[in-house]
Amino acid sequence: MTDELDAETIAFAHRMFDLARAGAAEELAGQLDAGLPVNLTNAKGDTLLILAAYHAHPETVAALLARGADPSRVNDRGQTALAAAVFRKDTRTVRALLDAGADPEHGSPSAVDTARFFDLPEMLAVLGRS
Repeated sequence: MTDELDAETIAFAHRMFDLARAGAAEELAGQLDAGLPVNLTNAKGDTLLILAAYHAHPETVAALLARGADPSRVNDRGQTALAAAVFRKDTRTVRALLDAGADPEHGSPSAVDTARFFDLPEMLAVLGRS
């Protein structure tokens, strides 16, 4: 038995990550409802949630969270969806992630560290760290 995926499966996975990046919430939700793992990660450890947060798609983030996406997952660089949303100054996504239990101190850099480094006082306020 081999652990390698075939080209068709890899292409499908890439397409799912592209949906997260593009904010195609409805199509991605349909794939998740059909059995796509909600915490699917790419070769860099990015989850669908991290990609949707980084690309500032709050509706996609909400759809992923509603289907059980783990807001505490970190990618291979230690980054979280919450830190990505803070970096993008996406208040709606930050609030959704906090409501889902994301920890502002988790990750490296954490969401709080990100807000401080990039001098984002409005994000510190949303994180409750003003």
